[in-house]
Order: sequence, then structure tokens, then C-alpha cells
Amino acid sequence: MSKNNDEIFKNVISHAKEYGFVFPSSEIYDGLSAVYDYGQLGAELKNNIKAYWWKSMVQLNENIVGIDSAIFMHPKIWKASGHVDGFNDPMIDNKDSKKRYRADQLLEDKIARYEKDGKQDKANQLQEEMDKALNDDNLARLKDLIIEHEIACPVSGTRNWTDVRQFNLMFSTQMGAMAEGSDEVYLRPETAQGIFVNFLNVQKSGRMKIPFGIAQIGKAFRNEVIARQFIMRMREFEQMELQFFVKPGTEMEWYKKWKETRLKWHLALGTNPAKYRFHDHTKLAHYANAAVDIEFEFPFGFKEVEGIHSRTDFDLKQHQEFSGKKLQFFDPEINQSYVPYVVETSIGVDRFFLATLINAYEEQDLSTEDKKDSRTVLHLHPVLAPYKAAVLPLTKKDGLPEKAREIMNRLKLDYNVTYDEKDSIGKRYRRQDAIGTPFCITVDHQSLEDNTVTIRHRDSMEQERISIADLDRIIGELVSWKNVLAGLQE
Repeated sequence: MSKNNDEIFKNVISHAKEYGFVFPSSEIYDGLSAVYDYGQLGAELKNNIKAYWWKSMVQLNENIVGIDSAIFMHPKIWKASGHVDGFNDPMIDNKDSKKRYRADQLLEDKIARYEKDGKQDKANQLQEEMDKALNDDNLARLKDLIIEHEIACPVSGTRNWTDVRQFNLMFSTQMGAMAEGSDEVYLRPETAQGIFVNFLNVQKSGRMKIPFGIAQIGKAFRNEVIARQFIMRMREFEQMELQFFVKPGTEMEWYKKWKETRLKWHLALGTNPAKYRFHDHTKLAHYANAAVDIEFEFPFGFKEVEGIHSRTDFDLKQHQEFSGKKLQFFDPEINQSYVPYVVETSIGVDRFFLATLINAYEEQDLSTEDKKDSRTVLHLHPVLAPYKAAVLPLTKKDGLPEKAREIMNRLKLDYNVTYDEKDSIGKRYRRQDAIGTPFCITVDHQSLEDNTVTIRHRDSMEQERISIADLDRIIGELVSWKNVLAGLQE
């Protein structure tokens, strides 16, 4: 990672806290590792991200419906899904620092350093050997690779490693009034299983026909032992998942379609396509016959933000076997029942939130020969911006605040808007730039005479005089969901 990228990432983290996007959880008690809270602006941005996903999935597709399943589920579900026996990460401890790391991530960091140093052959060789060890579940070989490539603990700087061991990532707790005799249940490590166990309920109550999808947004919990890269890897996180049920034999056609559809969703926000890439899995999960990640270029390299998997009929068959209930679809076209195949798309809300912040963040030098000047601006797409407009009275007197409040009260029936009368107008503009507000509406003495205001555009900083009566139309045209949703239908 170059110093420049490192500094940008640190600045984004600092900016997120300073302006109320993301706070360390329990900060007054010195925080809790790998847990974060979303502040007042972060909650707004996060809700807008979720709305964008939900509208594009459920609102635009007649054959996709949404549910909200419980976090707690019957313990046998996690046995059936393979999480009890197989939801593990290969972990290694440094004996000197007492810190625990994921063995594959230590190796991935080494590969990234080789690539940065121009040693592509070494990077390719290590990638190949690591993939083979992971595929073979060869833990001893993973340790050998760490030793052979002289990987040291980032904390102690030593290479005094334990053996690699598997570590289950599920949180367990007791359900019942008494600890004794109570059932052990798990906090769900993914939201997908809540969809699978409701397959029949949704299909029958919604009279759904194959192909159809079930979408869900919800919290998931994993006992991640590595706290790093801010909100990239957390113990409590949120997923937006679609399970799309298809006729067996058509899954690869749908897999290809969903790959294209999901990348289009990301790019519809105006992101540079070079920031995204597909990364095919070399090691497939036990349930998959095809898998790909959509990766975004973060300051610390390309990392997964979304996964698309062809899950075959594994999940429904497992739940059918463990529950004793038939989970099949009767297809009237061929006059027979079958267990559908599934194509999944799963995106991390928090990772996409971070990608959105990083992509939007810019430090601009506005200096001229006469004056030094700069600003930090978030170029958030208007549909995602926490506030759509800021209403600013030029002064706190002469009836200007009253006029500004009148405008704000009208606009807030349709949009989330903010009001600010503190500091000079220039400082207020800079504050709104820093939180990504697309418009600033300045109310001055002329406003009282002819019902016009100055509207300032965030990205260009251009200002124009318009009638108050035109505000709804001008703001609405820019912040409407139609702008991005229409593009997804083309």
C-alpha cells in the first residue's frame, strides 16, 4: 500500500467520525474490537443504500419479493447448512504477541506486497500454492508457506508461529429462562438460511412460479478475530441477499445474467468501471458449482463487496432431509415436482458503504495566485446523499430565518433537508460539501422582495438565481430514484 493510499484511507476514517457517519462502538468505554456504530449521517446514507438495493430488486422485478426473517433460528438449521461442522477459518497465533490471524489473509497480504514490488512471478506462485493448500484443507502446508515466505507478525515482528487450526466463526448463546437446561442457539452467520426455510411459505402464500426470487436485508454475526480495515470486517454486519430459485439445468444461464445485472447496479451510480472487477473463485464452497466476487478497488487493494454464487439444490435438499418436510416446486409445464436450484447474490451493506465513502471522498486544492484555499467534498450520488439540500439564511435577522424556515418546511415533506445559520456562508458551504449535500439554498434580502433564492451546486460550486417556486422541480429532477432505476431497466 502506498503512503498516499494509506493517508487517504486514514483521512476517510477520520472524516467519517468527524462528520457523524461512523463511530467506534462503546467509545467512552475504550471501544469494542471490530464493532462500529453508524452516526446520524451514516444511518441516513446506509438507509439510502438499502433503499437503492430493495427498489432495484423488489420494486423493479415482479417475480422477486422481500422478507424479514428472525435472527434466532432452530439450531438444526445450522447443522443442515453445514455451519456447525464446516464454518471455519484457518487461524494461526503468534506466540510472542499472542495475536491471532487468518492464515490465508497473511498470505494474501504477502502476495499483494510481491505485486507492489513488481515480483509478479512470486505472487502468482504463492497464490497457486495457497489455493491448492486451501482446496486440500492442508493446514500444515499453509503454515509452511508462512514460514517459507518469511511472514512476520505485524505486532511483534517475529516469526514464532503456532500450527494453523480451524476456528468456528458462529456466536452461540442460550435460549431459555434458566442457563441450565436451556437450548444452545446461534446468532445467524448469514441471512440466506432464513430465506431457504421460508421457501414454501413464500411460494405458496405468494403463488410464486419458478423462476422467482426472495430478497432480504438483515444483520448477521461472525466471530471475526481480526479487526482491521475499519468497517470491512466486523463481528456484527448487515447483508443484502437475493436467493433466486430456478429450474435445474438453467442455473448457469441465470448465474451469468445476475453477474451482469449486479455489476450494472454498482456502475449505475456513476462509478468509474475501472474501480470494479470480477474475481472467479478457485476454491468453491461445498454447495456451489460456480462463484464469483465483484471486487472494488479500495485504497488497500481490490476486495470483495459482493458475491454471486450458483448454490445448486444443496440448501433446500439439506433442509428437506433434516426437517423431514418436502421443499419442492410442482411445475405444471412439465407436470412434475423438483427441488429448485438457487442463484444467490449477496452484498455487504457495510463494505458497500465504505466503498461509497471512499469513491466519493476528494480533497480539492482551490488555491489561486492570491489566496490559499481547499475543500473536502463527498461526491455522493444525489439519491444516496444524507441531505438532499441545505437551507441557509444569509443572516440571523431581518426576517431571513423565518423565510428560510418556510422554504424548509415545504421541502421536508418530500426530501430530507437540513437548516444551518451558524458561521459565515462560506464555512456553511464547506460543511455541506463535506457531508455530500447536493444543493445549498441561500435566502437573502432579495428573497423577501421577489421570492428568489441562490442555489449552489456541490460539485461545480456554481450558483444560480432561481424562483422559490422552482425549487421542488430542480431538486426533484436530480435526487429522484427514477434517475438510477430507469437505467437499470434499459
